[in-house]
Amino acid sequence: MSWTAPGDIAAHLERLWKKGEILSATVTGKARFPCRIPLKGPSSRELAEQFDEVRRWIAGLRAAQRRGYRLEWREVNHRVLGRNAIPAGIWVESPADAAAVIGRKGELQRFIQLAEETEAELPGLLDWLARKPLKALKYSGEWTRLLLVVRWLADHPRPGIYLRQVDLPGVDSKFLEGRRGLLGELFDEVLPQGAVDREVRGAGGFCRRYGFRDKPVRVRFRILDPQCALLPGTDQDVTVTADDFAALRPPVRQVFVTENEVNFLAFPPVRESMVLFGGGYGVEALAAADWLSDCRLYYWGDIDTHGFAILSRLRGRFPGVRSLLMDRATLLAHRIYWEREPRQRNDDLPGLTDRERALYDDLRTNGLGEAVRLEQERIAFHWLRQALEERST
Repeated sequence: MSWTAPGDIAAHLERLWKKGEILSATVTGKARFPCRIPLKGPSSRELAEQFDEVRRWIAGLRAAQRRGYRLEWREVNHRVLGRNAIPAGIWVESPADAAAVIGRKGELQRFIQLAEETEAELPGLLDWLARKPLKALKYSGEWTRLLLVVRWLADHPRPGIYLRQVDLPGVDSKFLEGRRGLLGELFDEVLPQGAVDREVRGAGGFCRRYGFRDKPVRVRFRILDPQCALLPGTDQDVTVTADDFAALRPPVRQVFVTENEVNFLAFPPVRESMVLFGGGYGVEALAAADWLSDCRLYYWGDIDTHGFAILSRLRGRFPGVRSLLMDRATLLAHRIYWEREPRQRNDDLPGLTDRERALYDDLRTNGLGEAVRLEQERIAFHWLRQALEERST
């Protein structure tokens, strides 16, 4: 027997709840309610052959309807049983009735209170609330503080301060940093166009997108030629802000970028050269350093799909950058050190040379083996020395 049972009705309403439709209806007032749920009942033959089962089925539906729905009836005129009223549909009149059926009255009430608070404080968020009611409900215990932050930024767009300096009751920098994704969605709903830098995306760009001060990006480098030293002494391992690096203009002709700190520290002396530690700040930190375009710039990364992606991105700002030890001969000579790249890229990368693109294509299509990867620190050190000697001649 596959007739609709009270449990089927609850399951249908639970699906609506998980889609957010029951909660949304309390905000939008759209015609989701009254809600009709289709009902599968006995056929004419089943009505005649299983009349007692039909009566029990109807009794079960009648008993359950006290929880929040009503039955729609239709009259059938059976040649044997005569006229009988049979349930033909289920009607749920309101979100409150739907919540009662599935045991979610408390959650519905919390959401209604949340929506009322939002309408009073920031009505511009009601559309977001209707689109993502379950997400709002998840943060219902923090909603008052979230509204406080959104209201504050709406009143102080692009404040130019650190998150630590936002001084609101119950709000600290950890609260803000831990909810950047959610706050970003709410900010985007209510802030005017000029208050949001929509070119900046992602959690890492939260401060720049909304005009907060970000901790300065720092660039670490070593001068590889004592004749070009910037500081007294032999230790030329220097860390400066990206802005200071852009204004630096050191007396070097060659700049090497490496992603591995040990390789950075062990990089051998090279005339009129410096090495940058690329780990941690990425290409963007170098973008403002126009003087790099006047240097012979080399990038040394892992031989894997992500290494070539970084190279491609660096070439987007400095088209003349050359790769170092990221070639097929180096990869094949170090086969015993191959590892598996955890998450390969498979997109087309602009700006690669023909040889680089051929190797990248072999890596991303597993032409050399499954997810082949050679980390740069596994390359024999004499290979680096030889590569540097070839470039100095």
